[in-house]
This record gives sequence, C-alpha cells and structure tokens, in this order.
Amino acid sequence: MSDPNIGRSLSNRYQLQELIGTGAMGRVYCAKDVLLGGVPVAVKFLALSVQNKKMRLQERFEREAKTCALLGQKSIHIVRVMDYGVDEHDTPFYVMEYLQGKGLNHIIRKQDLSLTRFLSLVRQISLGLQCAHNGISVDGKIYPIIHRDIKPSNMLVVQDDSFGELVKVLDFGIAKLLQADSNYTNYYLGTLAYSSPEQMEGKELDNRSDIYSLGVMMFEMLTGKMPLVAPTHSFGAWYKAHHTQPPRSFTEVAPTLQLPKEVENLVMSCLAKSPSDRPQNIGEILKVLTSLEQLDITSTHEPSTNLPALVSPPPRKIEFEHKSNIDLRTSPSNGEILQQAFWPQNKPIANIVFPQPIRLNGELKPALWVMLPHEEIQKRLTCTRYNQFLFITAPHPMLLWITLLYNCKHGPKWLPYYLDLKTNIGQEIARLLAKTGYYRLLFFTRETPNHYAHMIVSTIASAQRERLQQWVTMSNTLMASGDPQLSKNLLKTEYEKIKPQILAKLQAMDTDSTFDLSA
Repeated sequence: MSDPNIGRSLSNRYQLQELIGTGAMGRVYCAKDVLLGGVPVAVKFLALSVQNKKMRLQERFEREAKTCALLGQKSIHIVRVMDYGVDEHDTPFYVMEYLQGKGLNHIIRKQDLSLTRFLSLVRQISLGLQCAHNGISVDGKIYPIIHRDIKPSNMLVVQDDSFGELVKVLDFGIAKLLQADSNYTNYYLGTLAYSSPEQMEGKELDNRSDIYSLGVMMFEMLTGKMPLVAPTHSFGAWYKAHHTQPPRSFTEVAPTLQLPKEVENLVMSCLAKSPSDRPQNIGEILKVLTSLEQLDITSTHEPSTNLPALVSPPPRKIEFEHKSNIDLRTSPSNGEILQQAFWPQNKPIANIVFPQPIRLNGELKPALWVMLPHEEIQKRLTCTRYNQFLFITAPHPMLLWITLLYNCKHGPKWLPYYLDLKTNIGQEIARLLAKTGYYRLLFFTRETPNHYAHMIVSTIASAQRERLQQWVTMSNTLMASGDPQLSKNLLKTEYEKIKPQILAKLQAMDTDSTFDLSA
C-alpha cells in the first residue's frame, strides 16, 4: 500500500518524497525544500499515538524542536533542525538537515570497527553529548539537556567532503530540557537495553544517565554483544538486569579480543550501577579518549582518526588470536619524538607556528610545531580539529596550510602557515602530508620551551591529500612570475573570507536564536 504522504506539500514549502525511517516517536521523510530550490531536507512527524496525548505533548514537541535547533548551532556532532510546525491535521513536525550515511548499528553488525575508528567515533559522540550536557541559555540561565536514548541507531556516520568521517547524534526528540514541567515527562522514555538504572525507575535524570547508556553502546561497539542480557524483552526483566546483573566482562564475551586496559576500565566505569561511581561528566571521558588516541597513533605507524577533519585511515582491526597486545605506554615512536622535539635555537620564544618533519622508524613524518602560553594549550587539549589547504598558482605557486583547533568553551585557535611550493622544503612537506595523510601538532609552552609539552594529531581528508599531490606536481611546471609575498597576500584575503564559513560549517557559533524557548 502506497504512503499517502508521498508527494504531499507541507506548509507550502516541503514536498515529501520518500519515507526513510520510522520509530516509536514518529516517521521521517526525505523532502524537497521548494523555497530553496529543491534542497533535500528530512521531515519528522510526531507519532499519532503520542499526538493523541493532546496539547501538552504538542507543546513539549515544539519545545524539543527549538532545543534541537539551538543545539545544532553549537555542535557539528548534533543533527541540525531548521524549522518546525504543525500540519493541517494538527500533527507536529520538525525539519532537519538531510544526512546520508550509515547508522552505527549497521557498522556494528558489519564488525567494521578498528580500535582507531572506535576511539574516533566515541570521541565525536562524546563531543556532541558534552555540548548538550553543558546546556543552552534560556533567559540568561543555562539549562543542561539529557539525551535519554543513547543507542547505536541514534548515531549516524556520514562522509563529508571537507571533514571526512563525521558522527551526528540524532533524535533529541525525547530529550528533556530540565526547566520543563516534569509532571508530563516522568513516564518511561528510552530503549530498554540501553537505559540506566535510574531511568528505569523514572527518576530525575542528569548527564550520568547518558554516560551509562554510552557505556552500554561502547561495549557493543567493541564486542558486537551486549554487556547485560535479560531473559525476556520486558520492562521487568530489563529493570532487574540493569539493577542487579553485573555487566559481562570482555574476557567472557570475547576471550580473544585484545584491548588496552584503559579502554576496558573506561567502559566498565561507565556501566557502574550507581551514578556516583561513573565518570561524573563527559569531560572525564574525553580526557581518557584523547590520551588513548595519542598513544594509539604513536604505537602504530598508521594515522589515528581525528575529529572531525578527516577520513578514517585503513583500519587496524582490533587484535584477535595470535596477536599480542601492544603496551601503548612504552611506544618506541613516542620515545623517538622525545629525543628529537627540542625547540630549535634559531626560532624565537614566541607565539609561532612552523612545520618541521620528524624521523620515526627511519621515515620522515610531517609535524607542525606550535608555541603558545601554557594556559592557551591547556584550553584546547580536548578539541575539534579541522584542516584545509588553499593553493594559488600566480604570481607565485603558494600553499596556505590552515589548522583550526576549536573548543566549545574557549572558541577557535587558528594556526595558519604558508608553504612556498617553488622551494624544496615546501614541496617536501606537501608531499609528506599527501603521502602520510596526517600530521602531529607538537606543542611547546612559552614558560618552559625546551621540550614539547603535548601532542595531538590531525588527519587529512582523502580529497585534500589528492589535491596536495596534484599541486606539488603542478608547481614543478609553473613559472614563478612575481613576488611570493603577493601570493601570500592574496591567500590571506581568501583565508579571512572563508574563516566564518569554516566556523559556520563546524556549527561552532554561539549565536542568538530566533526561537523563544520561554514559550
């Protein structure tokens, strides 16, 4: 039987094209925004079974749509909501960005997760949740937002031309703005297998409930199995499992799986029955993930997936059978970096950025050396990383290498550097970036400049790697017909133009919204 909504026009603007998803809270259609020339969008209708609970839930749906819109402006890892309304049948709907990708549940079923990719995906999800938990401002007051339904099918992994692999947290449709009237939100909402003990009890929830659900999901990502198993799929059976059943161990579920102990400890801590025994906020989880990502890249010779400006590297499968676990803390590559990373005597003690390759295991690897005040570095150890390259052929072949470190609380830190592609060093660095597909950022503090203080990794999207190689080849055939500084000036002008666009794409702007959440 055909869907009567197909071809229907909504609000004289959105033409429904195809049903793309159904769930307990509603149905989702792909639609064309005719006002914007047919741009694809996703339209979600509130389920009739929920709509029949009358006006109070319609008001709640409207509030949640506004909340999603504000969240989507603050994090690239949360699906963006552009519009909402009520149709002629009094059915509420909201309009979201249309995303094509794979649900995390599909990726788990395909067992397509390397350790590197696991760390990347969880870190992106955590950044989205951290933004929600930090809250949005309503009438000058900050209200935290709890998702309440963290599960793999609510995580969409998409491929972006600029960012590469990118995770979007979906369906804040049952999230609860904590200022909301609790009289009509105390009934159970969520997914039984992923719900925290306190959620099963109908208690007031805080961020630690989402952390429990994240722990369940992380266990499933690593093993393909659930940490808890209920004898029947009933509320009572799952209530008992979440309250009394200890989570299964990794050894029990996947005896041949080799994981760093830090990963096991992180997951198990999130699965603690009592909220006070879990990590108390997403920031604690991000610190562990950041440390593990750094160790992962120095213990293997592959790039670790960066967030979000990257494409995943060739996967390093989580080790099974006959493979010994790697001690990440005694990585020879990390030791090699320590031996080489002394601040050059010909460089000033100042806020500067410059590239200088380092030699690891006999091979040159690209690195960007950065000196900043200690406090400035600390602000961005947990950050979203983005990189982009701009190239100009005339009057002189010149490349602008842009690195952006963004922290939701502290804002952007731009790290630009010009590479002259008519010089041997410029061509060598560009080739290394194209070949390796990632680069290390070595941070030195102005207060203690001798040794590097911290390291993070930024991975380059595959399309950008191809362009870098093309530009190097092109530069060998081009004549330098003018002053290199003229090319730098032209690139700088273009750079200043695109900076706001980059920030907009990151959805990192704390802008005033046209939505009035006090309604």
